[in-house]
Amino acid sequence: MKPLVVYTYKKCSTCRKAVKWLEVEGITFQEKPIRETPPSQVELKRMLAAQDGNLKKLFNTSGGDYRELKLGPKLETMPAAEAFALLNGNGNLVKRPFLLTGDTGLVGFKEDLWAAALT
Repeated sequence: MKPLVVYTYKKCSTCRKAVKWLEVEGITFQEKPIRETPPSQVELKRMLAAQDGNLKKLFNTSGGDYRELKLGPKLETMPAAEAFALLNGNGNLVKRPFLLTGDTGLVGFKEDLWAAALT
């Protein structure tokens, strides 16, 4: 089984909740800073598959960078390769926390979904 990797931003309260939950549950994980080391293109492809091909689920749609680039209307027709290049080049655009392990890919933190997938 591939190690559990979770990308977080230290100032994000949702990321802190997710990390705390993983620690309380005793789940071993590797934490990576999403801004400094955004997910690789391979990881983004895996996450896209886990999100049933919905590119929008990979983006931090409430973030300033997303709004500044006016990505909302563009995502409908954006090729996945272009989206991956944006996400891999700017960790602020990636929905967080961003968790990958095996075939499981979770974006955002909803305790019930994480519990169902990881425990």
